[in-house]
Amino acid sequence: MKNFFILGTLVFLLFSSCTKKVETTGLIEHPPYNEFVKYTISKGLQSSDKNPYTAVEYEHLKFVARFDSSAIYQTIIPTNQKDVNKLFGFSDNNATHHEYSARFGWRWSNNALRIFAYVYNKGIVSIKELSTVGIGVDVQCSIKILPAEYIFTLNDKVETMARTSITPRAKGYKLYPYFGGDEMAPHTISIWIKEVR
Repeated sequence: MKNFFILGTLVFLLFSSCTKKVETTGLIEHPPYNEFVKYTISKGLQSSDKNPYTAVEYEHLKFVARFDSSAIYQTIIPTNQKDVNKLFGFSDNNATHHEYSARFGWRWSNNALRIFAYVYNKGIVSIKELSTVGIGVDVQCSIKILPAEYIFTLNDKVETMARTSITPRAKGYKLYPYFGGDEMAPHTISIWIKEVR
């Protein structure tokens, strides 16, 4: 009986000391908060390697983004250089993102990495340039949800965009990094995102 008790105690200690590692490769349902996750858009594609369907409900989305030199690109058709790529955000109003959504966008144009507020209301897109940011620099991003507007903050720059959703909070699914526009990624692009509370 004594040996059974000692064996049981040892098994308990062994399993209670194990920790579960959060995977940051492949499809992840809930990336860890306060840790960077690398999103990769492969050459010839538009969606990132990590884009699982994740239902969300937000009063305030906050994250940090970082781009490396792969954010510098040239489109095949020159006019497509003005297309806004998507960074991170959410659909809203329990609808698809082409009906209701709010997210940050980005593009490389005129020798600068430009960040945008990018919103759909009733299927109509609105875009505002917020600022340029540096390559390799951590960029503080947030979207605060109010009944009639979104408040976009990029570092110290603040802009408001109209919100016509009727849900009290933003309610929908996460939107992940996406290239385009009309063209596919001309080379592999890496973006790091750290969600913060």
